[in-house]
Amino acid sequence: MSEEATATQVREDAPASAYSWYVLGVLVVVYILNFIDRQILSILAVDIKRDLDLTDGQLGFLGGAAFAVFYALFGVPLGRLADRWHRVRLLTIGLVLWSTMTALSGLARNYFTLSLARMGVGVGEATASPTAYSLISDYFPTRQRATALAIYSSGLYLGGGVSLFIGAKISQVWDAAYPGGGIGGLVGWQAAFMAVGLPGLLLALWVASLREPARPPEENASGRHPLFDFFTDLSMLLPPFTLLHAMRRGPMAVLINLAMAAAMVMLAAIMTKLTNNLPQWSAMAFGYYAVFSWAATLRRHDPATFSLIWGTPAFICTALGYGLVSLGAYALAFWAAPYAETVLKLPKEELAFVLGGSGAVSGFLGVILGGRMSDWLRVRNPSGRILVIMFGIVAPVIPIWVGFTTENAALFYVMNFLAGLFAATALGAAAATTQDLVLPRMRGTATASFFLATTLVGLAIGPYMVGQISELTGSMRLGVLSLIAVAPVSLILLIYAYRALPDAEATIGQRARAATGE
Repeated sequence: MSEEATATQVREDAPASAYSWYVLGVLVVVYILNFIDRQILSILAVDIKRDLDLTDGQLGFLGGAAFAVFYALFGVPLGRLADRWHRVRLLTIGLVLWSTMTALSGLARNYFTLSLARMGVGVGEATASPTAYSLISDYFPTRQRATALAIYSSGLYLGGGVSLFIGAKISQVWDAAYPGGGIGGLVGWQAAFMAVGLPGLLLALWVASLREPARPPEENASGRHPLFDFFTDLSMLLPPFTLLHAMRRGPMAVLINLAMAAAMVMLAAIMTKLTNNLPQWSAMAFGYYAVFSWAATLRRHDPATFSLIWGTPAFICTALGYGLVSLGAYALAFWAAPYAETVLKLPKEELAFVLGGSGAVSGFLGVILGGRMSDWLRVRNPSGRILVIMFGIVAPVIPIWVGFTTENAALFYVMNFLAGLFAATALGAAAATTQDLVLPRMRGTATASFFLATTLVGLAIGPYMVGQISELTGSMRLGVLSLIAVAPVSLILLIYAYRALPDAEATIGQRARAATGE
């Protein structure tokens, strides 16, 4: 059987096939490795900080914006490419890239080279979820989609948990065997990066064997090659090409674009003066300016997609509301291990085993239970999935407060488990909601837009915010507890999404046609 478009789109009245579940299993394995490579930095942070002489703010940048900005920005054109090109092939290429850059992180000798490697990991990993979400949406009917997306998303927690154990074990074994550094002077944390990066090259061969589902005819109808559109989309994000796109829309568009650029430069300058962290705020300013420029150009090139994503308050509020859930989740995932090691003085091997295992279990259970519950509520209430996202932002507040104010290690572990369990329930519900608000041909772009919120709001800010507050106050505990402040903001956004969702979903086709003048 050909590896090209041999599968047809799934029938809405039929359950997913056995092959669909097989594909989902492979995608889960890919996502596990994705998060091992992304999150292994957390358990290695104390050693990296010591060897490279870094601050907590710089660690937060490496664990957040250095990866997140490039992950988010390349996710936009790659999401569009996933809408029109061979998704299996795209995922294979991305897997090879991020695995290579993870291995190269092990050769880093300073803050600058490690930052570059983390940026490369971000670019490669940007292929994963747009392609996977689009494939899952084609392989599974609507009534099973949130469950399938939740199972896929469980790889996030399994990978994040396994990364702590693997990273700690490899680092300790290597340093014990080579106290002065091994081959080429490599120390334990460098060996750990290389050990988790290289297996991805073998996994890429397995991914390449998957079948690409056939798309509806309208998704393949285009006079241009998809790669041409990819580079066009990429140019919408990168200065000075952003100004060229603005010029095509007229003088007012140029003025607005320049005003946005000036505002971002001013914001970066102010925040750099306050925090003394130029890389963080330069990356953030570039990221927000690039997203603004892309959205403005998308409005001209694809008004229907713009209308159903950026022009739909229910979509925006769902994405931003969940983005704040992810802000806390990413920050906890990154800082729980350094906190336990430096504040509670727990041994690295113990905390890696307990936090890694409990993080994997809590995340897996939370995302599966949340996905099942959101599907159950969706049948009974058009906005039912939003209730699950609300639970994901409110329920972790007490466990975070108790866990990061106690001196008792056992209580800390239990509360960290509960915080992860509750926060994880929101992901499947949020992802499925954003997929339901767009046409099938827009799913990859919708996924990329959704992940703009989880990365530029969540991952880019969360780990850095905790690190910076820790650095300013001299208390990592206060840094973590500051995460509680985002809950009310997220709740307000989600209440609006809850009210707006039924009408937005009922008028998808009508609004898409209106945007194109049909």
